[in-house]
Amino acid sequence: MNAKNITNLLTACLLAGGFAAAPASAATAKSATNDPSRSFLFFKKKKKTAVPDAPADTAKAADEAYRKLTTDGATVKEGMFKVINKKGDYWFEIPRSLMGRDMLVVNKFTKVPAELNEAGANRGLNFSNQMVKFELDSAASKVIVRQSRPLPRIDGGDAMAASVANNYISPVIATFKVEAYNTDSTAVVVKVNDIYDGTKSSFNNVFNDLNIGSSPNTDLSRIRSIKAFDNNIYAVSELTTKVVEPGGTVYVTVEVGSSLLLLPEKPMARRFVSPKVGYFTENLLRFGDSQQRSAREHYITRWRLEPKEGEEAAYLAGQLVEPKKPIVFYIDSSTPTQWRKYIRQGIEDWNPVFEKAGWKNAVRVEEVTDSAAIDMDDVNYSTLTYAASTKANAMGPSITDPRSGEILEADIMWWHNVLDILSEWIVVQTGATDPRARHYELPEELMGDAMRFVACHEVGHSLGLRHNMIASNCVPTDKLRDPKFMEEFGGTSASIMDYARFNYVAQPGDGVKDLAPHIGDYDRMAIEYGYRWTGKQTPEEELETLTNLIASHKGNQYRFAEAQDSRDAVDPRSLSEDLGDNAMKSAAYGIANLKRIVPNIVEWTTSGLPAQDYDDASRIYFGVIGQWQRYAYHVMANIGGIYLENTEVGDGIQTFRHVEKERQREAVKFLVDEVLTYPEWLFSAPLTRYTYLLTNTPFGRVEIAPSLQLKNIQSFILWDMINDNRLVRMYENEALNGDRAFRASEMMDMLTRGIFRKTYAGAKPSVQERATEKNFVDLLITASSESQGIKDNGAKRLCDMAALTLPSELGCFHSDHSHGLTSPLGSLADGDEAHTPLPNPFAAGEHPASGRQLNFYGSQANRISDAISLRRGTLMEIRSLLRRRLASATGDTRNHYMDLVMRIDTALGLEKRF
Repeated sequence: MNAKNITNLLTACLLAGGFAAAPASAATAKSATNDPSRSFLFFKKKKKTAVPDAPADTAKAADEAYRKLTTDGATVKEGMFKVINKKGDYWFEIPRSLMGRDMLVVNKFTKVPAELNEAGANRGLNFSNQMVKFELDSAASKVIVRQSRPLPRIDGGDAMAASVANNYISPVIATFKVEAYNTDSTAVVVKVNDIYDGTKSSFNNVFNDLNIGSSPNTDLSRIRSIKAFDNNIYAVSELTTKVVEPGGTVYVTVEVGSSLLLLPEKPMARRFVSPKVGYFTENLLRFGDSQQRSAREHYITRWRLEPKEGEEAAYLAGQLVEPKKPIVFYIDSSTPTQWRKYIRQGIEDWNPVFEKAGWKNAVRVEEVTDSAAIDMDDVNYSTLTYAASTKANAMGPSITDPRSGEILEADIMWWHNVLDILSEWIVVQTGATDPRARHYELPEELMGDAMRFVACHEVGHSLGLRHNMIASNCVPTDKLRDPKFMEEFGGTSASIMDYARFNYVAQPGDGVKDLAPHIGDYDRMAIEYGYRWTGKQTPEEELETLTNLIASHKGNQYRFAEAQDSRDAVDPRSLSEDLGDNAMKSAAYGIANLKRIVPNIVEWTTSGLPAQDYDDASRIYFGVIGQWQRYAYHVMANIGGIYLENTEVGDGIQTFRHVEKERQREAVKFLVDEVLTYPEWLFSAPLTRYTYLLTNTPFGRVEIAPSLQLKNIQSFILWDMINDNRLVRMYENEALNGDRAFRASEMMDMLTRGIFRKTYAGAKPSVQERATEKNFVDLLITASSESQGIKDNGAKRLCDMAALTLPSELGCFHSDHSHGLTSPLGSLADGDEAHTPLPNPFAAGEHPASGRQLNFYGSQANRISDAISLRRGTLMEIRSLLRRRLASATGDTRNHYMDLVMRIDTALGLEKRF
């Protein structure tokens, strides 16, 4: 196996759901004290008191054992535990006062090989966490490590409290022999080599987390160092494994930093989540004697912002006060200097938002320099890590206390090649309206502003905010062309947590200057919900205050909804990458701009250097096709769509409303006219005489013909229009609303008459039109062939066809710049934290998505719906049409018609005759 193969293996492992999908969940947490001058209020050293557990007759022997460990060349580092290092062996001196305290194991990469780098796993990436506690078993002279799982919430006075304790025991994951006691027996000493040198995986199971399926080779693994800080211990391990396959053996070495962090003795006050505000959450079961059923409570993840001592009354009186401990982000010294001011601006853009919640200077930014009096190995420092990687992405995960949802630390990952996707977006989405975007090298201020909004978005995730994909829908499409409105509204969406990107709706001459997204009204409301300090100690006590806060924010700009699968979105308002409140109108404006861009691609990507190839032109061309396809999917979501509202009992709002009949009809017409024809302006542009669509695959560089990409795209568009899910939703609409519904049969008739328009008219379809007709028939056959009438038939489905495999929906900001050979979506897929692969920039630390999912579907339910009947009926109608036209058809047209009739007859088991 060569390095490329191992990279592909690791990438597949990540996509399969390895560590990358880990968000701010019950397993992730970290304590953040970002100001080195500030003492840890929760971690003050306790006065030592003699604990006479060690037998008197062994005291002398114990003292001798301790003296031997701490002398003769040993080094001792003071901190949460004393760390003793002697000739490469390590011991922890654990105070008895910390026995039973909750701690968090936080594992991050510190160095990675090329194979992991190419798969998007880089320095600073947090790949696993778990909460643990140490327990002393004096009788057995052992220290036990127990995985500490948060207990269900219950009031201590309830009779059920004992039952909760008895039914939720946490597992033991490691034990250590007590090697010695300190001189006054207030601490025990244990040797810890085997949990860090690859011998045991109780604290760090990196290769399993990567789904490589092998263990560290202990002969090739070692502890590099262990440090002690006030409230955490930091161990660096170099671990090596080998992957053996018929092609050979590849060794994989990673360096991992593992922090053991002491959690606050008193967890932060929890705050309930609201379905109307998007926060990441921790959750606990709730039991109580007065219950009639158990409950599961969800708490938002947020930083602990509290007024400084003595300023509580001023805060509650409405004055701005500085928090006791601000949120501090450190910009990695590896970050190119020219981008630091833009990243800083994106982070500091949140300060005015926190002022609405009562906080002054809540967010600070520092740069890590050689002279800085901090140690970035201390887990308390939140860092923006800049990775030398070809991955075109960024993400903003956070680590939380699973007991309360307190965000303790956040590490923003910034992959270098995010610049690549940003430059593409700038050209493709703004090139028609902004002359600055029409150059091979974009101006620094243009790129810098894009860096700003990405940093702002990722910090939003690090503050606990989820994506809000409905936010851009509050802006009327035509208002995106109004300079005055855009200046007053302040961006392309009501939330920076949307994937709104740049204003592709504005047309040349409109005069719209600022085309980038910014923080909006929703963000201000969301931060106030999460960070307004109430001084209450339980979530129940502040529930009324928070409910009133949400109720006071009226208007569509305050709605919240997460992203959906782009291919099967239910609510057309909650999509990634869309703008405006009318997808058809927005797409029409967007396509008008793309038509202005395509003729200029070669000119705009010409560097002026000698012997330049067309690679850069191909990159932008690929981006234009991807943008065009995004528009198609934005439009398609209206067909069979349902508006989903976050409702409450008594508010008078329907939770489910089917998309209006005329809007669905308008969407079908748009797709027939703009996508299911032959867009000559895009796929036969003069550019295609000089470059195809270039992509790198595991098998080498491939030049994809634009016509192939079009056929693949049309295949997916057609399949997604006629698949069971969409048709079932449409039949549900018809069952509920009768003639007010846009019927599935009407959609199918519009498709058939649009695609076979030449055939219906008795005219001769072109080569491209014949291909589209075959495409449609082929998909109808696939979905309604004879075998589909047999239960559990295992029939081949389009979505299983490797030749048309789509990329997974990625976490945040997705940018699949590989432009996969078999992926018609190119860099389209975006979105959910459902992530899957490593979360991306706009992806939030990949935080798995929990967007709403409706279910009308099931193998039996689909079989007895009218979906198969409709597709078969359509095939029979097409068959009749073709048989009528055969008599007058000649040449390729006749062959085409005969072929289609034979395909239909074969698929449906009909008599094969003409």
